[in-house]
Amino acid sequence: MDDVNFREKLFELLKDIDGVTTPEKSKVIQLTKKTRQGQDMLQQKLSNLQQSLDSLRLGLKYLIFDLEATRRENNDLRKRLDGNPPR
Repeated sequence: MDDVNFREKLFELLKDIDGVTTPEKSKVIQLTKKTRQGQDMLQQKLSNLQQSLDSLRLGLKYLIFDLEATRRENNDLRKRLDGNPPR
């Protein structure tokens, strides 16, 4: 369920609470608030996770680039040591 859909359902629930008796109404309102806080926290954690994954992807791309460059340099140095000029 996306954030917009969740908020719409939560708003509908709050409108429906008007028909509930007073002692139960406070419980439902409290549970609704907890649900919204949980949803907000979940969205924040999901955003943090996405940022961490993006950072990890970038780091991996850099490491692969560096590894390929190191391999090319090693091949060139080996050819020079063997007396063959690099291509």
